[in-house]
Amino acid sequence: MLADLDAARGLRSISLRYFNAAGADPDGEIGEAHDPETHLIPLVLAAARDAKSVSVFGDDYTDGTCVRDYVHVLDIAEAHVLALEYLLREGASCSLNLANARGYSVKEVIATAERVSGRRIRVNITPRRVGDPAVLIGAFDRAQATLGWEPARSDLQIQIRDAWNWMRGAVRPAKTQ
Repeated sequence: MLADLDAARGLRSISLRYFNAAGADPDGEIGEAHDPETHLIPLVLAAARDAKSVSVFGDDYTDGTCVRDYVHVLDIAEAHVLALEYLLREGASCSLNLANARGYSVKEVIATAERVSGRRIRVNITPRRVGDPAVLIGAFDRAQATLGWEPARSDLQIQIRDAWNWMRGAVRPAKTQ
């Protein structure tokens, strides 16, 4: 639809395709909270915080767990600013991946969360989900060439530390019925 709008009306746009958004505001003011939560890092950190277990879907991948690419939310926010500036300079419409070009296994995420939180995380292994790829890693070379963007917070420990700092101090809204 965006390409059609560009062709028909000259409305330029950029589609930013995020891989797994992770992390939080380093000052702990804004973070990720879904109900129900489905993202790995918040689930792992909630398990650490609440002394509960986390489910791992499949243990028959390369190291036993699947590998995913995580991008810090501040890097994503920076890409948005750069995308707007690019469009203001009359840049052409395009689609760009926002990724780290490096993946981490579920086991690596859990081990890093244990180091950051100082808590042991219990794991419940369940069967692999149908359709889950073993490895899903993105390339950000087009975002780098087009916007000058590259992830500045690609280290998993930084992403998990920021999410953990927010999660420990977050005020949760009351659930409504």
